[in-house]
Amino acid sequence: MPKFVIERDIPGAGALTPEQLQAISQKSCSVLRNLGPEIQWVHSYVTQDKVYCIYNAPSEKLVREHASQGGFPANRISEIKSIIDPTTAE
Repeated sequence: MPKFVIERDIPGAGALTPEQLQAISQKSCSVLRNLGPEIQWVHSYVTQDKVYCIYNAPSEKLVREHASQGGFPANRISEIKSIIDPTTAE
């Protein structure tokens, strides 16, 4: 299944409280349940003004639908073509 990275511009994201992050996560999971098992949220990285999310989904269209239904920005969606790490150098 294709894997995507979603760049979300969210000013002040790094200052969100644990309670706010929990509420956002709950909303995302609720939308995912409604969309069905084809789309999966793997994890997200929260930086000062952006959130980078990793999703498994059959298409970019379904990722955009999740963002639309959840009210989340999806400023850039890129399909991940390869994953490398230090072991790739071996």
